[in-house]
Amino acid sequence: MSAAVTALAIVFWISAGLLVYAQVGYGVLLTLLARVSRRAAPRPAPDPPPAVSVIVPAYAEETVIAARVANLLALDYPPGLLEVIIACDGSVDATAERARAAGADIVLELPRGGKIRAQDTAVERARGEVVAFSDANAIWEPDALRRLVSAFGDPRVGYVCGDVRFVSENGTNQEGVYWRYEMALRALESRLRSVTGGNGAIYATRKESYVVVDPIMGHDLSFPFNMVKRGWLAVYEPAARASEKMVPTIEGEFARKRRMMSHTWPIVLRGGMLSPRGYDPLYAFMIVSHRVLRYSTPFLHLLVLATSIALLGAGAGPVYVAAVAVQAAVLLAALAAGAVPARPLLIARYYVLTTASLAAGLWDWLRRGTPAVWEPAEGTR
Repeated sequence: MSAAVTALAIVFWISAGLLVYAQVGYGVLLTLLARVSRRAAPRPAPDPPPAVSVIVPAYAEETVIAARVANLLALDYPPGLLEVIIACDGSVDATAERARAAGADIVLELPRGGKIRAQDTAVERARGEVVAFSDANAIWEPDALRRLVSAFGDPRVGYVCGDVRFVSENGTNQEGVYWRYEMALRALESRLRSVTGGNGAIYATRKESYVVVDPIMGHDLSFPFNMVKRGWLAVYEPAARASEKMVPTIEGEFARKRRMMSHTWPIVLRGGMLSPRGYDPLYAFMIVSHRVLRYSTPFLHLLVLATSIALLGAGAGPVYVAAVAVQAAVLLAALAAGAVPARPLLIARYYVLTTASLAAGLWDWLRRGTPAVWEPAEGTR
């Protein structure tokens, strides 16, 4: 075997190994670690319950904002300790008027500056010692806030995210399959150390732990690792449940994730995520495994495909034939899903397009930067 073939084989096996580990092996390893670790004692709920300001940033949300306010006002939380703030980010429709009519405590009418700056301004106005956040199209279960806030009974906790379920009456999107796996990983990370990512539908911080970040860098990814760097725990509370309407199509999910990744790559590459300062070894391992390697999967796929094809041309063994065949089968299944919407084909299409969205988001950011503002995803209202 020539030196060139040996080098190609090394690249192939490293890339394939990292790919399998990022998608499956990390979850298996976390499960094993959780089994041998001591289970943490249940966190006592804060006594008395803290005052909470729930902040909903909103842009052009006139069709859903009244229902969102009504849902929050109906939560099972002590009277007088809940404040609802709607931060309108330059909305030119009736969002502000309908929020006031629905009974929101504070409605801010702000110039268009993006979701993050709207949240920052609302936090400055908030009276609660805990600030919770939600999307305008989310619905919280009646006990969601009480469950969410219960995590702050542990004085080490600075951030907590809840569980969001994506609902859809019809459509082709397979996000639910991925999201259930993601929630399982989050539960394991929270049990072992801290989560590496959150969600926009239901999360909260102590007001003292709130972090002001670059307006193109969303809270979902930037808050957990920044909390850890500042000495806090960032945890997951699965009993705090919310639901959101899912993007109906896989193609729509690709566009949503592409936009999200254009905000994610700046966090990874220049937002401090890669800096080890403030991380303990376990959390650094989680960041590399769950975030860095996961976001690298499109490039790992290309390396596996290119090296396996090159090795086939060099007369290498059947392993590389199988590698090419498996990847070709997934691509063909993804293409066939456009004509035959069978579940296995749709899952293949979802995987291919969402993996491609990671690279597309990087391309968008490098080519034209990332705006701080965005439109609601089509079909989610």
